[in-house]
Order: sequence, then C-alpha cells, then structure tokens
Amino acid sequence: MVTIALDPGYSSIKLVGVKGSETMQSAVSICQGDSVGHMAGLRRSRRPLKIGISAGTFYVGDSAHGWGRPIENLDLDRLSGSPEMDALFLGALSQYGVPEEPIRLIVGLPIASLMGEQATATQRQVRRFLKGAHRWQENDTNREAEVEDVQVTSQPVGAMFDYLLDNEGHMSPAKRQVFREEIGVCCIGLNTVELLVVQAGAPVHRFLGGRAVGVRRLLELLNGNGLYSLAELDAQLRSRSLDLTTAQPIWQREVMGFLEHQWGTAYRRFACIVTVGGGAMLLRDAMLAKFREKAFFPEDPVLATARGLYKYGLMKARRRESRGQDR
Repeated sequence: MVTIALDPGYSSIKLVGVKGSETMQSAVSICQGDSVGHMAGLRRSRRPLKIGISAGTFYVGDSAHGWGRPIENLDLDRLSGSPEMDALFLGALSQYGVPEEPIRLIVGLPIASLMGEQATATQRQVRRFLKGAHRWQENDTNREAEVEDVQVTSQPVGAMFDYLLDNEGHMSPAKRQVFREEIGVCCIGLNTVELLVVQAGAPVHRFLGGRAVGVRRLLELLNGNGLYSLAELDAQLRSRSLDLTTAQPIWQREVMGFLEHQWGTAYRRFACIVTVGGGAMLLRDAMLAKFREKAFFPEDPVLATARGLYKYGLMKARRRESRGQDR
C-alpha cells in the first residue's frame, strides 16, 4: 500500500507522497461543450485539465474559470463528497501520477469541520467519499485508483508534524523536547484562519479556534464590484498583479484581532508558533512583529500541511512495521 497525504485546501489542493508533491489551484468549472479553435491574431490559450466523473465533466486547476461555468462552494460540505471536490481530487491525483498499488490517504481537514456535534459524522462522510474504487476520465484517458484506507486529522496537525519531523518521519531529540512543551500552530488559508496549541501530543482546548477570516476576506475587499471569481482573483494575487496597499492593512487587522482574541498574551508561554498557508507569506511581517523569535515559517508554507501529513504517515508506518516485527 502506498501512502499519500491530501490537503484539500480552498485555494489549492495538495498531494504529497513518495513521488514528490503536486499543488493544483482549487478552481473548478462545468464543461459547457466545444471550445473556440485557434483564431489568427490571438495567442492560443492552454486548455485546463478536463476530468469526467459520473456527475459530469469539469475543468480543474489553473484557468478553469476561464473555460467553463465557475463553481465556488466554500462551505464545509464541499469536503465530504461534492462533485467539484471529487473532480479536484482526481485531477490532482492525475497530475501527481496515479499509483498502481492501493492507496492509504491521510487527509487534513479544517478544524471547524472536526469540532462540535457533527465532527464524527463529518469524518465518516469524508472516509466514505474517498475510500474505495475511483474511475474517471483524464482528458480522453481512462483512469482508475483504489483507496484502501483513509485517515482523517486536522490541517494544523499536519503543519505541526512538518515542523517536528524530518523528511524520513523521524523526530530529533531537540524537537522531542519542544514537543513536550506547548506548540502553537496558525494556518492562514483562503477560507479560514485556524489555531491549534498542542502540549505533549494533546490539544490545549482553550486555544483551539477557527474563523472565516482567511485570504478570501482580502480578495473580497479587492472585488467590491464583483467582476471576478475568487479563483480568478487568487490567480492574480499569486502573480502579484493586485494592488494590496489599501486592502491588506484592513484584512491584517482582522486576522491579528482574531489571534489576540483567541490567544491574548498566553502565546508567550509557547515554545514556538508554526505559521503556514498562503496567507503566512502575506502576513509574515505582522506575525514576526507580534511573535518575534517564537514565529517559525517553514520552507514553502503552502505545501507544509500536506508535507507534514506525509511525514506523519511515514512515522506511523514505521511504528506498524516495528510492532509487526515484535510479534
């Protein structure tokens, strides 16, 4: 069985496994028939990946919203079996490289989806959605994959393990000491900002929280006339073609206000504060000004959650092997 980590983010979907990593913009649109052929005087545009599933045919990834009717669903139900999530997952798997072996998926979900009375039901729905045989068309090629096992945790847990573990899933003595103390995690994604504090492997519940004040709020401030989809604005943000002079300070105050409300001055007792997600790059200066030497920014903070989930999977697999040898 081959292990693959999945971070189904609202801005980009990420996969990490033995083959490396795949990051694809979480843009989905409904395919609406034939596209326009080449016209003299115009540059030929590159068609996005087309994914055919039982629910229909979709474009996914970069420029998907320029080719079909955009679908933008940012509620939590999207993660537990919607057609657009199915198309995104299978599109990312196509880009990553479809394994011949059965797959063990380790999935990171937003904290909000794992809190409250519906947490158990949500995890069950996600497992039911992802587990089993998958068959789809990637452009004109038939694909199939078998997901044999699905493990669900939160996205901040993945970020924490990216900080604690090396690329082989080992924890050094120095990191093991940090693990005994309190570790803060701040994930600044497209839809939400999520906070987690862990001490000796257990969450400190008073510091848990998530709020829908992610990069989406910044993009909404920039899209007052509603001319663009969020995915189109997100693409412009990535290409650095947006003027953030006015909007970013407003959004920054909202995010930092949430951090102040949730953690107050208690962050001073944390050993470190791991900050990940696309928003981590935008708010790096503000986070450093507040948390100073406690702030830790991993290499490629967008991929960090999926990378950490994969490292965690390596650690778990080694423990299973060890138990098997001990019998």
